[in-house]
Amino acid sequence: MTTFLSDSEHPHDVKEPPKSARRRAREFVLQGLYQWRVGGADEASIEAYAPEQEGFAKADREFFVGTLRGVIAQREALVSQITAHLDRPFSELSPIEACVLMLGCFEMLHHPETPYRVIINEAIELAKAFGGTDGHKYVNGVLDKVALGARPDEVTAKKKAH
Repeated sequence: MTTFLSDSEHPHDVKEPPKSARRRAREFVLQGLYQWRVGGADEASIEAYAPEQEGFAKADREFFVGTLRGVIAQREALVSQITAHLDRPFSELSPIEACVLMLGCFEMLHHPETPYRVIINEAIELAKAFGGTDGHKYVNGVLDKVALGARPDEVTAKKKAH
């Protein structure tokens, strides 16, 4: 007879699969954007501080730097694209949701080699890990709409495939 463990009975030493270098970089970008948006930190101090953090050595440094700089440099254009799909002013979003949305929107526009569904899933995971209880649902809905505008051919092809 097979016995199944309930969630509370699972051993705590079960390890999740290792994070990819890009996933780690996204986490550090999000933390850097949060420091920038909430704490007023500038790019240089964020870039200097990040390598001192645990796990940064396993992150994709080039992606981290390029994405952090890109989001900050293009913040107005990103916010404009995102705002078209919001049910409230951008300034009323939680800082985590706002930063995750800017990061996802930037990737959608500037990393065509990454499938849009991967970008959205990564944003959802970031929102789950760092944000509020249901923030990931909001992020998912908004980035789905951003994807339709930023990558219409890819979104249409994906929908036809299903």
